[in-house]
Amino acid sequence: MDIQVNNLSKRFGFEWIFEDLSFHFESGHYYAITGSNGSGKSSLIKILCGSLGQSKGSVVYSFNGEIVSQEKLYKNISICAPYLELIEEFTLTEMIDYHFRFKSPILPNLDELPELFQLKGSEKKAVKQFSSGMKQRLKLGLAVFSDNPLVLLDEPCSNLDQKGIDWYQTIIREYQRQRTFIIASNQAFEYEICSAALNIENYKDQK
Repeated sequence: MDIQVNNLSKRFGFEWIFEDLSFHFESGHYYAITGSNGSGKSSLIKILCGSLGQSKGSVVYSFNGEIVSQEKLYKNISICAPYLELIEEFTLTEMIDYHFRFKSPILPNLDELPELFQLKGSEKKAVKQFSSGMKQRLKLGLAVFSDNPLVLLDEPCSNLDQKGIDWYQTIIREYQRQRTFIIASNQAFEYEICSAALNIENYKDQK
């Protein structure tokens, strides 16, 4: 998916989080959104996925040369973020089956996914019994293995140990599939695969 951001600004109350941000996310590439904690990375991700409105400016999405409307945007986006919740009463199998009622998988056999998520053997276990690292791998797996042209990852390695970080770096390399990945982080190892970075602190009022 191709995204053109034009003079985007976001304000909460009297505070401008960022102003006059213009950037072109080209289809099929990896991008990092960087900046310190509280700088507005998550706000930008929320605007890009359509869950938060901007105060000024515009975001234009296109896929295969056609403009994607806001009404159809959700069908084209996968997202993993700390503020998104899983249905904890579901088992792993139920969570996967439920998710892929709304999203198409990039692999035809859903039975392969627990092993690909490094959750093999936990298929009948309730999500509420998962460790924080297991939940994060599940959220990441659902996002990366959904067949959408735009994948948004906000702090993707939250709660992951080194083994989990290695797994994350492997799956986003192996399953990119010409999609656009946008990764919000202030940890270089989370976005080392990215070819370009947008430092959101460059779009703050310096007065």
